[in-house]
Amino acid sequence: MLENLISLVKENAKEAIIDNPAIPNEQNDAACETAATSIFDSLKNMVGNGGLESVTQLLGNNGAAQGSTVNEISGNVAGELMKKFGLGNSAANGIVQSLIPTVIGQLTSKTNDPNDNSFDLQGILGALTGGDTSGIFGKLKGLIGL
Repeated sequence: MLENLISLVKENAKEAIIDNPAIPNEQNDAACETAATSIFDSLKNMVGNGGLESVTQLLGNNGAAQGSTVNEISGNVAGELMKKFGLGNSAANGIVQSLIPTVIGQLTSKTNDPNDNSFDLQGILGALTGGDTSGIFGKLKGLIGL
């Protein structure tokens, strides 16, 4: 899942990272990987801290990202970019505002597209839980009304 997420970030990083003078060209790939890893880690932490419902709502909303969840992910990504690349708050937030809503929207769209097998909810949840999905799908069925 992480490799697909890195690819998704790279596909959408032209304006936010590639053409951004705050990120030197030789660090573009590392910045994309940092953003993707931070998104993944944010989702993983949400699930681990009892936020399964937030994550499933985010990924199950067919493109309509949930504000507080996206804000939490954005804050985490900005923090990692500041820490790893010495960016100021303004530069990191500019990248995040340009990149994260698009990436999350596409992640959600791909997760809900039966013709796109790059992401699926079961695979994502498996990756976020380290493969331990015992009990998660029962909770998930309850959350989505199955």
